[in-house]
Amino acid sequence: MLIEIAICMFNFEKLDVWSEAMVLADTVYRVTKDFPEGERFGLTVQMRRAAVSVSSNIAEGSSRHSKIDFARFVEIAAGSLFELISQSFIAKNQKMLGAGAHEEIYLAGEKLGKMLSGLRNHLTAASR
Repeated sequence: MLIEIAICMFNFEKLDVWSEAMVLADTVYRVTKDFPEGERFGLTVQMRRAAVSVSSNIAEGSSRHSKIDFARFVEIAAGSLFELISQSFIAKNQKMLGAGAHEEIYLAGEKLGKMLSGLRNHLTAASR
């Protein structure tokens, strides 16, 4: 007999901002897979780590017992997002990233940045 288990085991899985961060990470992995071999330990890794850091900090922050602690992790996630956007400009300028792929990352980053800002504002307002 098969027992159905709830899909969401962790609180962060219920957050739209985490889901959007996961989509962005998938996008970054997809567009960086064709970067030059010489960038395997350079910009490829930097962009992937920054993208992974966004969702990871949201997840880690959600485990904190205080909203202020969670808000701090959301700030770190935003910093990683900004780092990724800056790196995407470098990749575009160096002709490793096409204009369409850069725009895809930029627009997703813009949306995610607004979501992170809203979450941080909510968390800090709720802790006052």
